[in-house]
Amino acid sequence: MYAYRRQPRMAQDMVMISERPSEATDRAIPGHWEGDLIIGKAHKSAIGTLVERTTRFVVLVHLPDGRQPAQVRDALVQAVSTLPAQLRRSLTWDQGSEMALHKQFSTATDMPVSFCDPGSPWQRGSSENTNGLLRQYFPKSTDLARYTREELDTVAAELNSRPRKTLGWETPAERLAKLLATVS
Repeated sequence: MYAYRRQPRMAQDMVMISERPSEATDRAIPGHWEGDLIIGKAHKSAIGTLVERTTRFVVLVHLPDGRQPAQVRDALVQAVSTLPAQLRRSLTWDQGSEMALHKQFSTATDMPVSFCDPGSPWQRGSSENTNGLLRQYFPKSTDLARYTREELDTVAAELNSRPRKTLGWETPAERLAKLLATVS
């Protein structure tokens, strides 16, 4: 199907990326996240990915029981609730049906969700790049439900300690630590 012919999956109460605050777009203020799912073998399993736009810090979301909207909502609420308040400004996602309960997520976390245009993955470039890196750990033919929360945390820690050219060869963990130190 052509991207321009696609209909939004959640037409009710969707905030589009064009309406997202400019501070999220220019990466000047931390706390704006991009999210997505990587899908496992036979489309039966998934891992949620969250990437903070300023620091490129990664949080992996454990979805061992599936990727239905309620499961994704609950797992995202749990993951985001561990973050300091100043790092919970917004979340940008594609129009996947797994985010059908985005308003409930926003209510529970006080974190608005905006959606990319259909067929426009480049609007979440950090997320797409991170998902590519994650495929080194989780190949496409893998049952992602078999991974434990601890295994996901180990992979996230490896990615967060990997120097990034875009960060002046600092790691996401170093950049996040500096950021949190200046706010404290």
